[in-house]
Amino acid sequence: MRALLQRVSSASVTVEGEVIGQTGRGLMVLICAMQGDGEAEADRLATKIAKLRIFPDEDGRMNRSVLDIGGGALVVSQFTLAADTKRGNRPGFSTAAAPEDGRRLYTYFADALAGQGIAVETGRFGADMQVALVNDGPVTIWMDTSE
Repeated sequence: MRALLQRVSSASVTVEGEVIGQTGRGLMVLICAMQGDGEAEADRLATKIAKLRIFPDEDGRMNRSVLDIGGGALVVSQFTLAADTKRGNRPGFSTAAAPEDGRRLYTYFADALAGQGIAVETGRFGADMQVALVNDGPVTIWMDTSE
């Protein structure tokens, strides 16, 4: 699975003019299931993200996790993280999981992250979403379970 994490002051996702998910201080997690991914990758990624120390301590050093600060997470499906841009000018997405698997693993991942003790809200799989966020830092981190 691939994830793009952004440390945020706030984030929200809107579908058809309605805010369907939001968080205050915490993480914006854009997530993509890749071909061959399963629950093991989702579990491993959720555990790593929950414990990742990217929030400042009292000395301003990145020493606290989203769990440590009592932060939340907004999890949004983003199959374009699978983009292959090696050839031509149009990205290919053939390495992304099939839509049925992507939906299942997206939901599974969000539940696994919530199971770590984090308040999780989500976007809507496959929908045309507008995402707004205030990137804190900015801190943006790429994660891939295949690496």
